[in-house]
Amino acid sequence: MAWNEPGGNNKDPWGGGGNRKNGGGPPDLDELLRKIQQKLGGLFGGGGGSSKGDSVNFPWVLVIGLAVLIYAGLGIYQVNANEQAVVLRLGKYHSTETAGLHWNPPLIDDVTKVNMTEVRTERTTGQMLTRDANIVEVVLTVQWQVGDAESYVLRVREPVKSLQEATDSALRHVVGSETLNGVISQNRTQVSTDTQKRLQEYLDLYQTGIRIDVVNLTDAKAPREVQDAFDDVTKAREDEVRLQNEAQAYANQVIPVARGQAQRIIEEGEAYKARVVASARGEAVRFEKLLAEYELAPEVTRERLYLDAVQQVMSSTSKVMVDVEGGNNMMYLPLDKLGQKSTTGTVQGKGTSPVVIEEVYQRIIERLRNDTANSRRSQTVR
Repeated sequence: MAWNEPGGNNKDPWGGGGNRKNGGGPPDLDELLRKIQQKLGGLFGGGGGSSKGDSVNFPWVLVIGLAVLIYAGLGIYQVNANEQAVVLRLGKYHSTETAGLHWNPPLIDDVTKVNMTEVRTERTTGQMLTRDANIVEVVLTVQWQVGDAESYVLRVREPVKSLQEATDSALRHVVGSETLNGVISQNRTQVSTDTQKRLQEYLDLYQTGIRIDVVNLTDAKAPREVQDAFDDVTKAREDEVRLQNEAQAYANQVIPVARGQAQRIIEEGEAYKARVVASARGEAVRFEKLLAEYELAPEVTRERLYLDAVQQVMSSTSKVMVDVEGGNNMMYLPLDKLGQKSTTGTVQGKGTSPVVIEEVYQRIIERLRNDTANSRRSQTVR
């Protein structure tokens, strides 16, 4: 039988009977909400009223508390490690927050997050006039990052557009200061460096907060209408450089050899000089010694000098002609044949020995004496 059926004596299954104030059953829900409302009213400065007024004010307090919680939750935000947050309070710059968990009052503060490590790329192309009045087509790539979050967000309305315009201006200024050949081939690296430097100066002057990392001149060529002629000029320049390199290589090969030969000739000249000077000094010393011997014995020294001279002359020739004084006959002495007949003091093919020369000398002297005596006798007979 149910507890609320007739005859059930209105027995409460919670054991509280009909009176819940005795603590026999669970608390009344309305009473619990009323107590919570009274506590909240005490916190907000409200006084305790009738139970009817409490039941009317309770939903508004709950809504206000819930709204406060939602408002506080909306103000919580997180800044990543690669970001910075620019905070505006009532439209005015307040602070720049770094990585971490932060809170700002919604509708009062405006938070703008900026990625500080992302590398962005901008590309610009166009036909430009060089210093030598030629037109060149240039393709330039710029890689950049945000360096100052405050300037990037607040100083310039459209920083990317400002970057594009500044890039075009800097590139035209640098290209206009170079020749066509310099932009296309010789000074491409220098063009990129100068463009990056000038572009960074422009961006710092505008306070864009942008930092340029790399500027690459990806392509530079003459206009299509004159491309063929320009290719011929480029090929001619390449041939010029190739020939210059070959000539330099040949010079590097020949010059060391020539320098070595020159050094060898110099050293030979120095050796010849030393040899001649030493020989001259030796001859001078020998002459001084001969002079001393000549002063002691003139006849013997003179005879010896004569013999040495004859020996030196006859050792280098195989024929000797002797003109006899007082006669019309000229004697021919075949020293080479005489040398071949000699068995001592002779070397085949090496000249005449001193023994043979001495023998020939004695024969010549004897024959001269005989001819002189015969000549004198003939004159006496006449």
